[in-house]
Amino acid sequence: MVTAPDDRGRVSVFLAIALAGVLILIGMVADGGARLRAMQRADNIAAEAARAAGQGIDGATAIPGGKKQLDPDLAVRAAQDYLASADVTGTATVNDDLDEVDVEVQITRPTAMLGLIGINTIQVTGHATAVLRTE
Repeated sequence: MVTAPDDRGRVSVFLAIALAGVLILIGMVADGGARLRAMQRADNIAAEAARAAGQGIDGATAIPGGKKQLDPDLAVRAAQDYLASADVTGTATVNDDLDEVDVEVQITRPTAMLGLIGINTIQVTGHATAVLRTE
């Protein structure tokens, strides 16, 4: 009678390695989706903060019929207030012509599965610009 060589345990090693790869792949898909949602949220918050900042018109020059322009302090404060209400960090800057405000937002989120390989957080950035139209 001919017997086959002993192969006990070989399938277990293969399954352990394959399972680790599958778990990493699932983690990349799950956390990749979370990253995309965080990017969308960062862009949305930046856009809303820029819109809020765009309301910071310099009344001292606009009301008497002068140039319609942003008050840099008022615009930046409005953007920062919006960012604080959304519980995110970011910056707002008004350009030298006082007719545009740029907002950049940073969001950090914990990962769900990639922590298994040492990636515990993901950080994304959102950006938006609001332009003051006076016509």
